[in-house]
Amino acid sequence: MLKNKTIGSMLIVAGTTIGAGMLALPIASAGLGFTTALSLILLTWVLMTYTALLMLELHQYADRDATLNTLAKSWLGKRGQWVANFSVMFLFYALCAAYIAGGGAQLQEKLNNGLSLSLAPQVGSVILAVVIGTVVTLGTSKVDKLNRVLFTIKVCVLASLFYMLTPYVHGQHLLEMPIEQGLILSAIPVVFTSFGFHGSIPSIVKYVGLDIKTLRKVMVAGAALPLVIYIFWQLLSQGMMSQSDLLQSQGLPGFVSSVASIAHSPHVATAVNIFADLALATSFLGVSLGLFDFFADAFKKGNGSKDRIKTALITFIPPLGFALFYPQGFIMALGYAAIALVILAVFLPVAMVYKQRSTKPDAGYQVKGGNIGLALAALFGVLIISAQGLQMAGLIPAIG
Repeated sequence: MLKNKTIGSMLIVAGTTIGAGMLALPIASAGLGFTTALSLILLTWVLMTYTALLMLELHQYADRDATLNTLAKSWLGKRGQWVANFSVMFLFYALCAAYIAGGGAQLQEKLNNGLSLSLAPQVGSVILAVVIGTVVTLGTSKVDKLNRVLFTIKVCVLASLFYMLTPYVHGQHLLEMPIEQGLILSAIPVVFTSFGFHGSIPSIVKYVGLDIKTLRKVMVAGAALPLVIYIFWQLLSQGMMSQSDLLQSQGLPGFVSSVASIAHSPHVATAVNIFADLALATSFLGVSLGLFDFFADAFKKGNGSKDRIKTALITFIPPLGFALFYPQGFIMALGYAAIALVILAVFLPVAMVYKQRSTKPDAGYQVKGGNIGLALAALFGVLIISAQGLQMAGLIPAIG
């Protein structure tokens, strides 16, 4: 049973990570060259896996159902708790609203085309929110089962894409160097947010139990699977097209149409669209599960049916409302996603572990690296926020 949960939890980590943002990676890294893009992806993976393990170091001293709300209060006091709560709610509500609006529009289009209906886009958003909300309310085991099915299909679609596109990869494209150094800074926030899964860690701890050895496997393997897929995706995208062609792609639709024309196959565009739909669904499941358990902890809700329904309403009604009535709000909020994720996935774990180690210096499991590791993680976090700030100020291009 534990082995079954371990595999399922790895796939929840991977499914939450490999969202539709993966499709932005080739565009974000278009001017970097394959070697530079690969180095940035590897560095980001190391950072995010390291801070995920820091979260496990914190969880070993907490209750099984503790979330960032409880952990921050324990180690950073009321102010830390407020920062943690605001970061989680801001980021996750914005993401959920984006998933509901984007996924709802795609669902509405498919229902209209497939069943010859004329539904409004809002209907698709409501249906998607109700379906995902119901699965999450039923519990992590149901999320695990649905995620396994969706993730398996997603991997099959990706495998078919790799099969179709690999013959068109040219080695000389992979040897190109960065066009200009500033593009590296522009790519950092996009690459960083492509490895965001930390909000689902408390849900996985609650599901698997406080078995640190097993949880370490879940975090490392769960984060390694997206890393491998991202590397192959970069090999294909940057190997098929020169930097100048990639830079001239008009966003994601332009990139997809360029790849489809190179491969002389309309099936490529279909496969990419199916992957995008599945990526949105698995990422939405992971994010909303993390938000659900966060609210259950924050409002001290139990596991009874009435309590879970109340928690579900708090989790899904606000982002659904934003997606339906104020779409500009969450689009604006997503511009700050990298900053909120840095606070959630880097600064808070580093600060809490530093405080915990000074209180309990020789107790239990500790991630290697000591204070130097904590300082390097914090410095990388500052770099990400600086890059995001420079983009907002218009000093470097915003891409991805």
